[in-house]
Amino acid sequence: MHIRTATRCFAVLTTVTFSLVGGQAAAATAEPVSAARVLTYDASGSAEFRSAVDRGAAIWNASVDAVELRPVTAGQRPNIRVLADNGWPRAQTTSLGNGTVYMGRQAVDQGYDTVRISSHELGHILGLPDRKPGPCSSLMSGSSAGTACTNPNPDAAERAEVEANFGGGLTARAGTARHEAVFTD
Repeated sequence: MHIRTATRCFAVLTTVTFSLVGGQAAAATAEPVSAARVLTYDASGSAEFRSAVDRGAAIWNASVDAVELRPVTAGQRPNIRVLADNGWPRAQTTSLGNGTVYMGRQAVDQGYDTVRISSHELGHILGLPDRKPGPCSSLMSGSSAGTACTNPNPDAAERAEVEANFGGGLTARAGTARHEAVFTD
């Protein structure tokens, strides 16, 4: 069960329980559960990288509670556009949570992992800078970790920074342990 959903269920159950036993004052002092900010992405222009983009978004969704990445629906304007091109992968942000990701074939041709690229570039849209050079355990170390690095998961500091960027949420303030999203090919 996703931590955000579990937290909401706990808050509702706690409120109902306090109300039933006459503890309305205690229920009123419980911290409100903040909803995740939903960002939509349009990967229709990502060509052969579509699956990697969806997996990168799923990794972020499993890693943080304050923001959720969802595919855009018909007629909706996306926060994030994802395009394939022949250059180096990059992200151009217009504001926090908004911009364009370019899934560049140049890095893939050199042997870099497509899911790591996707997750890394989405990290930029979520407000994270490059942290080069860096170890493979750091998603934002990007290409400096080398072609053998296929880790697509943000580390604890990267997750905490995204949580802070998007308002933190109840689970981040409470220090709830995070589960890792691990994807393998």
